[in-house]
Amino acid sequence: MKKKIFLGLFLILILVANISMASYSTVQMEVVEEPVCTIELGDNASFEKKLVSKDLANKEVTLQLQVVNNEQAAKPTGELMLVLDNSNSMNEHTVEGDDQSPTRKDLIFESAKTLVSNLLEGNDNLQVGIVSFSSNTDVSQEATAADANLVSNLSSDANTLNSAIDNIEADGPRTDLDAGITLASEQFTETDNNKYMIVLTDGVPNIALGHNNPYYSNDVINTTKAKLQELDGQGINITTMLTGINNENLEGTGNEDSKTYGQIINEIFGTEENPTVGNFYYVTDDEVEQTITNDIYNSLLPVSQSYTDIVIKDYFPKEIIDNFDFAYVSNANIGTISAQVDTTDNSITWTIPELASGETATVQYTLKLKQDFDSSIVNKLLDTNEKVDITYKDFNGTDQAKTSDVTPVLKLTEPPAELPKAGTTMLVTLVVVAAGLLIFSIIKLNSFKDVK
Repeated sequence: MKKKIFLGLFLILILVANISMASYSTVQMEVVEEPVCTIELGDNASFEKKLVSKDLANKEVTLQLQVVNNEQAAKPTGELMLVLDNSNSMNEHTVEGDDQSPTRKDLIFESAKTLVSNLLEGNDNLQVGIVSFSSNTDVSQEATAADANLVSNLSSDANTLNSAIDNIEADGPRTDLDAGITLASEQFTETDNNKYMIVLTDGVPNIALGHNNPYYSNDVINTTKAKLQELDGQGINITTMLTGINNENLEGTGNEDSKTYGQIINEIFGTEENPTVGNFYYVTDDEVEQTITNDIYNSLLPVSQSYTDIVIKDYFPKEIIDNFDFAYVSNANIGTISAQVDTTDNSITWTIPELASGETATVQYTLKLKQDFDSSIVNKLLDTNEKVDITYKDFNGTDQAKTSDVTPVLKLTEPPAELPKAGTTMLVTLVVVAAGLLIFSIIKLNSFKDVK
């Protein structure tokens, strides 16, 4: 009997030793699955979570969270009239006393050509027309429709339009903006689409249709302003750039109220902060190119297709949190992210206030097996993440929410051992010792009985 008891307890002891925790030094880690978790935010924007590197010898993997916004800010569609000042002041050089410096005409017209090319590049949904204005060289026709000329009908051919700009002569003695914007407005079709007007001028309006003497009169001011407001009321998006004003304190000759250039500009166009209509750029000659090719160009584009209020929550299984050390490789390049895992729900939270068109937000972190890992996870399939939840506002400002549970999978294995291996935790050690003591006690007890 005692031999059977002894044998049974001995087998239990061997079993306990063999099911003890695997040793950190001998356990091996492998990546069983490497799927890429992808969540589409739009046609050309997405979130992606994937395993980007693995150091299996050190039982460590690196995962990356990335949000890419490849949405392109759409170019304007519809019809655009470019209204160019061709008064003879445009022939003035931009650097006083330097005849080698570019003229204002060179600067404005070349920038206008760049603007046209950029707007029409890859864009068949916009047509551009061109009108020039000043005053007719025939004084008898001054303050009439003859002060403006149709340089080009609406077209989507940038080469044709830019050639037309090259052929404009700057020879008008005065500035009849009223005639220019009136003629330009007549070129728009009745098609229900976007209507844009861009005015590029270097002078203060001094005549208007039906008003030429005295120059710079209240009639000129009021007529020009009223025409701008009328076109604005028709839904035409008007942008005006004014340059070439070296002295605002000069008075307009013939103006019975003796208003200065600065006063006239303010009454007709308003200010940049509070324009009469649309957008108003009041710039120096050295700001012309930047204003036309960048500022005005960007003002014509729809609002950048940004995703805002992005919140990404990455949840981890408890087995990962308990058995792996978590650490960031580097800080998120956009937005802010939890400094450490929130143990209330085993998650990290990444907040991105805005991800504009063309931007990519990235963060990486590592998971490394702990020295005192729980041996019960050996031979289990271990999801590195439980799920990812994303909430955000799309570029229309609509709240969106999406989720995914796709994740890379790890597995720990222990190579077969020739001899039973002792566990590494205190619990296993105590079990083994207790079993040994139990065997020893039973043997002693049986020996005592035999003696009796």
